[in-house]
Amino acid sequence: MVSTVPDVIFKTRARDESIPGDNPFRWQDVSTDDVFKGKKIIVLSLPGAYTPTCSNKHLPGFEAKYQEFIDQGVDEVYCVSVNDAFVMYQWGKHLGIKHVKMLPDGNGDFTRAMGMLVEKRNVGFGSRSWRYSMLVDDKKILQIFSEPGQADNSPNDPFTVSDADTMLNYLG
Repeated sequence: MVSTVPDVIFKTRARDESIPGDNPFRWQDVSTDDVFKGKKIIVLSLPGAYTPTCSNKHLPGFEAKYQEFIDQGVDEVYCVSVNDAFVMYQWGKHLGIKHVKMLPDGNGDFTRAMGMLVEKRNVGFGSRSWRYSMLVDDKKILQIFSEPGQADNSPNDPFTVSDADTMLNYLG
């Protein structure tokens, strides 16, 4: 397992009011340093947007506890998934996410470098992230809560240790 977050570029979309029309967004590269350098960050990483556990429990749990994380000295909470920027934006909008920042890892570069990329071809997903959460301080990984049984094409999708309450208990 890595001890610091990998240096990658996330391909994101940023609102730009100078762009006319119904889609006032432009591509914006966001580096690992932009997200993590000099900050205390929680990351939740999950297999996919719009999937049941991710949509009903994992992401909403961190959104619901967001202020409690901030009160514990966390600067920001990010949701990372091997999905593109368009999907991450629409998924966050669909769920009414207001606080957790959606961070697309469309090519899986961050997830691969974290050692968390798994094959999910058995369910038609291709390559996706294994489910985990972590606390990062100035790019250094302080704690990772990775679900048990990480394996390619696992028939299981455990959700036992990467939840918001486990992270809160760790911080408290």
